[in-house]
Amino acid sequence: MLRFGPTNGPIVVIAMPLFEEANRTRAFVVTLCRALAAREVASALPDLPGQGESVLPTDDARLDDWRAAFAAAAGNIGRHVHGVALRSGAAIDGEARLESRWRLSPLPGAAALSELRRAASTGGTAIPVQPGADCPPLLLAGNRIAPPLFNALTDDGAVAVPDGPLRTVRLVSDPQPADRKVDAAPLWRRAEPGNDPALAALLADDIAAWIARCGG
Repeated sequence: MLRFGPTNGPIVVIAMPLFEEANRTRAFVVTLCRALAAREVASALPDLPGQGESVLPTDDARLDDWRAAFAAAAGNIGRHVHGVALRSGAAIDGEARLESRWRLSPLPGAAALSELRRAASTGGTAIPVQPGADCPPLLLAGNRIAPPLFNALTDDGAVAVPDGPLRTVRLVSDPQPADRKVDAAPLWRRAEPGNDPALAALLADDIAAWIARCGG
């Protein structure tokens, strides 16, 4: 887990996008964390089991474990904890006890899996619709995914809306409804990892203002 910002006051715990989108946006998320710190908002960026710097093998990752791990991280980093989820990070933040949630272009686990399936299909890989429990892990766009995770993501067809304050921000190119839309390029669509300090500053302002409205 990476920590940024002051040791008191509000803190946000960040749910990264799943799989390749996490790689493409990590530098941007770190820039966002530093921008929040400049606005006196602390942040925590935990790695999920089997992702990032976690020592768990990738093919041992499970959706329920991700949700439980994120909830545990949120419950152990301090008081006045708010959630920030990017893209499919919204598929794993639902069990956490948070004072509010802020989401950027949220999508469910099934949509994140579809992105991997599309990339793997482009490479000529045949992918079963619903692999059996005895099927070996599937290699999708460089990610080893065991059938329990694959099937759990397949069943995660809608973004959950937990109780409590929720703010959704999307790009202007996204036709889905949102509380605010911003004019920016989707970093998660780039072929290589990228950054956008101007967008990070804009979103940090929005998050800080949202937290203030929710009581800090």
